Amino acid sequence: DSCTTSLESISLPVFWCLCSLLCVSQIKMSQVKQVGLLAAGCQPWNKDVCAASEDRFAYCATLAIYVYQLDHRYNEFKLRAIMSEHKKTITAISWCPHNPEVFASASADNLLIIWNVAEQKIVARLDNTKDSQVGVLRIWNVSRSTPLDNFKLKKTGFHALHVLNSPPAKKCNSISPTKSHYTSSTSEAVPPPTLSQNQAFSLPPGHAVCCFMDGGVGLYDMGAKKWDFLRDLGHVETIFDCKFKPDDPNLLATASFDGTIKVWDINTLTAVYTSPGNEGVVYSLSWAPGDLNCIAGATSRNGAFIWDVKKGKMITRFNEHGNHGIFCIAWSHKDSKRIATCSGDGFCIIRTIDGRVLHKYKHPAAVFGCDWSQNNKDMIATGCEDKNVRVYYLATSSDQPLKVFTGHLAKVFHVRWSPLREGILCSGSDDGTVRIWDYTQDACINVLSGHTAPVRGLMWNTEVPYLLTSGSWDYTIKVWDTRDGTCLDTCYDHGADVYGLTCHPSRPFTMASCSRDSTVRLWSLTPLIAPLLVNVLADHSWDDIIGNTDRAMVPGATPLLCGKVSRDIKQELDKLSSEVRVKKLRWFSECFSPPGGSHNLWDLVSVINGQDDSLLPQSYGKGIMHMKHLVRFKTSEAQELTIVKMSKFGGGIGAPSKEERLRDAAEIHLRLGQIQRYCELMVELGEWDKALSVAPGVSIKYWKKLMQRRADQLMQEENHDVIPYCIATGDVRKLVNFFTARGQLNEALLVAQGACEGNIHVPQTACNLCCSRLLQCVCKELAEWYFQDGRAVLAACCHLAVDNTELAMASLIRGNELELAVCVGLVLGESANQATHYVLELLARKYMTTPTWDLAADLLQMIPDNEVLLAKLCAFYPGSSSEIDQIHEKCGLPSLEECQALAESAVSEGDIFNAVKYYLMSPEPEAALLVGIAHVKEQLSDSDWTVDSVHPILDLLGYIRTDRLILAKFTEARSELLILSGYIGALLAIRRQYSSIVPALYEYTSQLMKRREVSVPLQIEQLSVELEAWMACTHSRGPDEAPYTPPSEAQKAEHAHLLDRLQEEPLRGLEGPDYVTGSNLPSHSDVQVSCFTGLRIQGPVFFLEDGKSAISLNDALMWAKVNPFSPLGTGVRLNPF
Repeated sequence: DSCTTSLESISLPVFWCLCSLLCVSQIKMSQVKQVGLLAAGCQPWNKDVCAASEDRFAYCATLAIYVYQLDHRYNEFKLRAIMSEHKKTITAISWCPHNPEVFASASADNLLIIWNVAEQKIVARLDNTKDSQVGVLRIWNVSRSTPLDNFKLKKTGFHALHVLNSPPAKKCNSISPTKSHYTSSTSEAVPPPTLSQNQAFSLPPGHAVCCFMDGGVGLYDMGAKKWDFLRDLGHVETIFDCKFKPDDPNLLATASFDGTIKVWDINTLTAVYTSPGNEGVVYSLSWAPGDLNCIAGATSRNGAFIWDVKKGKMITRFNEHGNHGIFCIAWSHKDSKRIATCSGDGFCIIRTIDGRVLHKYKHPAAVFGCDWSQNNKDMIATGCEDKNVRVYYLATSSDQPLKVFTGHLAKVFHVRWSPLREGILCSGSDDGTVRIWDYTQDACINVLSGHTAPVRGLMWNTEVPYLLTSGSWDYTIKVWDTRDGTCLDTCYDHGADVYGLTCHPSRPFTMASCSRDSTVRLWSLTPLIAPLLVNVLADHSWDDIIGNTDRAMVPGATPLLCGKVSRDIKQELDKLSSEVRVKKLRWFSECFSPPGGSHNLWDLVSVINGQDDSLLPQSYGKGIMHMKHLVRFKTSEAQELTIVKMSKFGGGIGAPSKEERLRDAAEIHLRLGQIQRYCELMVELGEWDKALSVAPGVSIKYWKKLMQRRADQLMQEENHDVIPYCIATGDVRKLVNFFTARGQLNEALLVAQGACEGNIHVPQTACNLCCSRLLQCVCKELAEWYFQDGRAVLAACCHLAVDNTELAMASLIRGNELELAVCVGLVLGESANQATHYVLELLARKYMTTPTWDLAADLLQMIPDNEVLLAKLCAFYPGSSSEIDQIHEKCGLPSLEECQALAESAVSEGDIFNAVKYYLMSPEPEAALLVGIAHVKEQLSDSDWTVDSVHPILDLLGYIRTDRLILAKFTEARSELLILSGYIGALLAIRRQYSSIVPALYEYTSQLMKRREVSVPLQIEQLSVELEAWMACTHSRGPDEAPYTPPSEAQKAEHAHLLDRLQEEPLRGLEGPDYVTGSNLPSHSDVQVSCFTGLRIQGPVFFLEDGKSAISLNDALMWAKVNPFSPLGTGVRLNPF
């Protein structure tokens, strides 16, 4: 009598799964960084396309396998890898039942691949292998004729199912602030309690991975009857096109081979609308201008259509091309009544939205692309199979083109007019090039060569006139400077052909891309023009920020903003009489920042600075709110859910039923402590037991009335729900722990705030101070959850919600959102001053390079008491004597010769710090090495030295000019400086809790001591003792190392001695590892191996000065903050900022 799970038609043999990452060589650190990823949905073509083992599960899109793993700390599943090696559709995957690290995948080309999941590599290739009611999951006992249980999971049919014999082990993470920071997340999980025979008989077998016909995928807990994870919709095939909604930069539409158009909210990365489908292939889409809420789509066999997104239905169809495929559709944004289509029948047809044909432009072959001019409403360009680009003028009756541009060596696909330069357009071709054409000169003015396959996606930047981005069948995205044809950056993250590229004018440096790998990815282009934002925050003149296209197009000129958004910001600022700087920082910061919390962050900054609540935008209530608003906004939301009538339209993503709305409203009222409203709604839903269980929390009288109303109702089976009891009894801490242990941090936050405001009647023994501490604790935990998910900006929002500006700034710094942190810090003012000054220092380090030295100086001059900081900049400046004197003068510092004299004077007075400082700025900076290193060695020989007694001198010495430091005659001094910097860096890393780089810094120091003849007061054996003591006392061992054993007494004493030397970190909140945006996103370019760990790097990579050695950007940032010199021991300074 064992429990089994059955599902109609699930009987195919299951193979095993995973996908290898595209190996593309990179020789430099990418500037354009990936900031978002919409994972593909699960393919509906085959049955056995999902599998699970221990704390991992996987599912297949058409050509790639997505692997999720349980994050034990937060008890949630996260995307860990995307693997692709199959060239044809994957038909089945299966995990090896005997080895959780091994699984296999099979595909339509008769290929079977065996994978190692942990190492993300192929173990073996096996070639020439041969060949109910919808949405209900039933649990059967074979001795009974009826199911033990039925779960109605979705309205769409199952496609595949995999049952886990036992649920994934869950780990509860206490929110107690005393919990050790170093507890390893890889230690053994607590086994689940043993079930009695009767319980084991009656309970379902645990969890089921379910895949559905609409591309949905989820992990269902059959015992708790709830989803542990659900991704409701996703494209299951190639995405051919993507476009932002003209009046809303947060909505992105995608068109796919799977026959649907989907609209996504890019802040939450979830689908909010989907078209009815069954359209064959949808090749292209175009939003209606403005706020019309319609999308025009082009299909392979069903002509073109207009879809009303809000009503969820097709309202118009165009069939002028017959059965020929329509490859491109373009709705004119200058004249909203005109729509153009181009097709395989050789025609480009212009019609009105009611179907009246205005022009039919005949081409000698298939037409693949068309684009309306952004300057002339009557001009349109086309790309044709005959290799030519044509320009037509609609204001004449002629059906002949005004211009024909020849030069491509294969068919032309997309064409795009420049939004900023009149008469300039580009075209992408199957010859692998992008050509830039000047309509006024009848000429090709540039050829962009670099792609190794046909070019598809094309996108001009709407603010910087020379920036052009292209996507290709070679799987890459390239960003070009069209002034000289230079490729500024190449992105390798997609795992297949890149088809669509788009950005929104109001967020011009956020780009979306779509691909045959079925994903949409979001990118930030801001690093390419980073000096522009620094010009804004350093309060430079408008001439350094905004310009005309002629100035911006001068080869080599610094980037300037030339588009509508920047002009609009300037016009609005010119109207203001107060708060001009605050608004300037906010508006430009939002323009430059990617989605994911920037607007939310600025709303909270405004609240903290005392802005009137009536000025808050409508979207504020949907994000992370300040705690003083949380209860009010959530109460309002509950009331809306109670009274709002269900919409009548269909076709979109399923609108919730009235029952679901009432239930949502009730849950909100309950968490806010509004018990009577909760009871009444539960009664309306027929759930009397829940209403009665909490009614005494209102009054005994009210409870008796409910009992009388219940008397004529049948008693239902009791549901042991701890939540209502906790609310009624006021046991807030237990409830917060209950939610936190399940990873439901937002719920815990609501309860804690409800208690703080007195809505939950807590016992007399629990004071307001305790509730307040609890609230701070939950906010901190929620912030850490966002941070570990690669969303530093939202983590900062959580801290600002409880007025914690220090931790908010720390989150931005640790996420390397430096420019944003400076903008926010400047607006917050005094409460954030210390952190703002630190960020300005880091930013200045970023710009200590040609040609931005002046920017670095400007940033440092924004810091009070900046003499030492400016001295460091001048010491590191590599120019000629006259150039060095010029920068000394700009920084208000003495000349080279004067510095020499001041240094000698300081030496005679025994002032070591000033001696080192002035020697570094003198004609003989190497003299600083001798004085500084001798002093540090003397300090280290003393038994009671501390890090703070030696670090200031070492930090100064770190700014010695590289060209002097690497001279052969200073080999010994250089070696000693690198060793001392490495050792003190290791101690600073321990203080900052940079656990991942502490062993690397100790190893680096030891290796330098072994290989070089030096005389330093350090012993290699002592370094090993310190490292072992630190690892033993902080549980800092990798998952593959020996099991944890408690530290010895000697190790405890050594660790305590180490902590005495460290003292406290002066900047609060900076403890803990750096984690930049995008670090959690798997990429097909994750092929680099870290020279620290020997493991593959996930997320952004930083290449060291040899162009080959790589470490993660996170490790590079942490290393540079504690030790300025490269891990390769060359004496070159690290600049990963």
